[in-house]
Amino acid sequence: MGGNILIAILILGLLIFVHELGHFAVAKWSGVTVLRFSLGFGPRLLAWRRGVTEYAVSAVPLGGYVKMLGDDPEDEVPAADAASAFSQQSLGTRAAIVVAGPLMNLVTAAVAFSLVFALYGAGTPTDTAKIGGVMEGMAAQKAGLRRGDLVTAVDGKPIAGWDALSQAVRASGGKPLSLEVRREDGTAETLTAVPEEQPEKSIFGEETGKAYLIGIERYVEVAPVSLGNAIGLGVYETYFWVKMTLLSVVKIFQGSVSARDLGGPILIVQAAGQQAERGLDYLIRFLGLISVNLGVLNLLPVPVLDGGHLLFFAFEAIRGRPLASRQREMAQQFGLFLLLALMVFVFYNDISRIIAG
Repeated sequence: MGGNILIAILILGLLIFVHELGHFAVAKWSGVTVLRFSLGFGPRLLAWRRGVTEYAVSAVPLGGYVKMLGDDPEDEVPAADAASAFSQQSLGTRAAIVVAGPLMNLVTAAVAFSLVFALYGAGTPTDTAKIGGVMEGMAAQKAGLRRGDLVTAVDGKPIAGWDALSQAVRASGGKPLSLEVRREDGTAETLTAVPEEQPEKSIFGEETGKAYLIGIERYVEVAPVSLGNAIGLGVYETYFWVKMTLLSVVKIFQGSVSARDLGGPILIVQAAGQQAERGLDYLIRFLGLISVNLGVLNLLPVPVLDGGHLLFFAFEAIRGRPLASRQREMAQQFGLFLLLALMVFVFYNDISRIIAG
């Protein structure tokens, strides 16, 4: 468990760092004075100063922040320093500084996915009836099927490919099936599997119906790809998961996906350990997925998140002046309440999963 926690801390620490680095770099490039760059919140454990900027590692490792001169429009900024104050920058510059954090998370995800494709190749699902995975506790495992097995016939009828195998299982009505299998070592065996009626779920976890299944996954052939193709695939993978994350948020609000599927730090720790056990490629891909989630969720229009700041800027653009200090404070307090409530909820979900086993 200690190793899982360390892996999770390293992953989250890296992603928080690149997120804040985005804000920091664009602020510096724009000539804005950065007073503090902190990993974590609360009391500072370690701090050093370079120029006007203090760099710190703080006690609560659940985020980070970049403190800029005049980042609150109500702050009094000496006239001599006005040109380098955040509040005195153009609306476009302020928006660019805010959006740079989530954007860095999406770039990090694209780099992570591209690295996996470049080092490990790209997978293509095979059309043959070759088994790529066997689900624990289901009929296929009970029958003795293994990864790499090729199903050649069902109940004496030759099977041409994966679709034919899937159709035969679904049409079984739960009756025992005689599976003729060729093992990876070339030996042949006949096994009996009893399909079980199981709920089918979409990628979002929605139940779409029920079907007779035995718990097998399609085999994926992996082939090397060029660096250029790896980058293209990495960018597309990032786009795909951005879209899936946004759709998941929409479906949770619609009620078609249960909010009980949400996870927090405990789930991240467990998942990090599981992915590390499966291999470095799985761990890097997991890092990419978490990075996409951080990037997208930070852009949601919730006060205290980056998306909330962008929402304030949108009001400013429409009204021609910033929101009043009282209005911003009330909105940020509401946003903070929402985040705290969400944190309590995901911790409850995590603990419930542990208790349920």
